[in-house]
Amino acid sequence: MILTDWLLILFIVVLLAWAIYDSVIIPKRNGETLLTVPLLRRGRVDGAIFIGLVGILIYNNIASHGVLLTTWLLSALALLAVHLFWLRQPCIIFKSRGFFFASSWIEYNRIKEMNLSEDGVLVMQLEQRRLLVRVKNIDDLERIYKFLVNN
Repeated sequence: MILTDWLLILFIVVLLAWAIYDSVIIPKRNGETLLTVPLLRRGRVDGAIFIGLVGILIYNNIASHGVLLTTWLLSALALLAVHLFWLRQPCIIFKSRGFFFASSWIEYNRIKEMNLSEDGVLVMQLEQRRLLVRVKNIDDLERIYKFLVNN
């Protein structure tokens, strides 16, 4: 195998590990899940560009009679990209002591201020950074508010 194949295998393993971590491990970490709210998907154009570029690489490899293993690895990478960019639903997962947002654990005591923007984006100000929570359904903002007030 050439270096390209090894790099493709490395990228596939890392993306697969992250996908498993995001969908299986995060909901089980730090206690019981009390509320899960789906968020708006971001970066669909970036995903389409990435998949298009991988498609061009697949076509180039087939047209130049390249190594068959490389074609299969590129196809697996494209399938993982389809899963990550289109099939996976990003969520904010609330637990008893904090919440997961963008695969990061944030404890409730780090929230200094919360505001709701005019376009329905919940803004949480932490010590040094601002979280912009764009929910899929506007009614979920009320569920988040009630959950945060009651807990």
